[in-house]
Amino acid sequence: MEKVKHGLAAGEPGRPENPDWTIDQNWDSYTAVDHGVWRTLYERQSRLLPGRVCAEFQRGMAELPIGPDEIPDFRRLSEALGRRTGWSVVAVPGLVPDEVFFDHLANRRFPAGHFIRRPEELDYLEEPDVFHDVFGHVPLLTDPVFADFLQAYGLGGLRAQSMGVLPNLARVYWYTVEFGLVREGGDLRIFGAGIASSGGETLFSLEDPSPNRIAFDLERVMRTRYRIDDYQETYFVIEGLDDLLALAEIDFAPIYERVRGAAEYEPGDILPTDRVLTRGTGAYHAARRKVA
Repeated sequence: MEKVKHGLAAGEPGRPENPDWTIDQNWDSYTAVDHGVWRTLYERQSRLLPGRVCAEFQRGMAELPIGPDEIPDFRRLSEALGRRTGWSVVAVPGLVPDEVFFDHLANRRFPAGHFIRRPEELDYLEEPDVFHDVFGHVPLLTDPVFADFLQAYGLGGLRAQSMGVLPNLARVYWYTVEFGLVREGGDLRIFGAGIASSGGETLFSLEDPSPNRIAFDLERVMRTRYRIDDYQETYFVIEGLDDLLALAEIDFAPIYERVRGAAEYEPGDILPTDRVLTRGTGAYHAARRKVA
């Protein structure tokens, strides 16, 4: 499981000199151990994802210079992405301030952590690393629909921040870009990077009886809290990636007014208005709460 965020308060230690927080990936500094961690994670997910991840992700992996032997070079990734959707990958030291994150997305730049987790952290890390960001996120940036949605999200994030409703919009990102499921040929498939880059959550999200799987509803998602330290209690399901682009065309202002100050839902709640695809047992999180 991975604790995944996309913002960090400005002024944190380690802030780079560049105002956009970008740094040189310094690819030559990666050690054999670093590349070995990448290889271990890559091979694990490559075994798990076929038949579980969406077709757009698989196509993106096939089109990009992302392989098992070494951590990808962001320059080569950017060249390949630029030819397809006009996106690039820029290196950052880790989590960045929200306004920096949104500005990068709005300008079709994906900020990726340049570091990789240690061998003892294969299944958990405090913030997204190069495996999460590149393996999990970058393949879908080859898809024009997803690429346009993510740019629109960046633009929307800057607006939401100015309106004081950023937490509501952040939940949309969380339950789609990070932990989203999509219908494909009548079956559920993974498209969220937080799932696609996690061996445990790949299996948990699709096959475990514990979590709820509920049809995506924008206002419902905006009012739903999420887990940052464990597997999700609820996964929201879109009908296709085109649904994301439809979200980008909505005027969020009236929705923000409706959700502002409205009651919020806990991660495992099921509402009478939900279209429930799978009502979870909740057994996994109930056991975790007993231990805690």
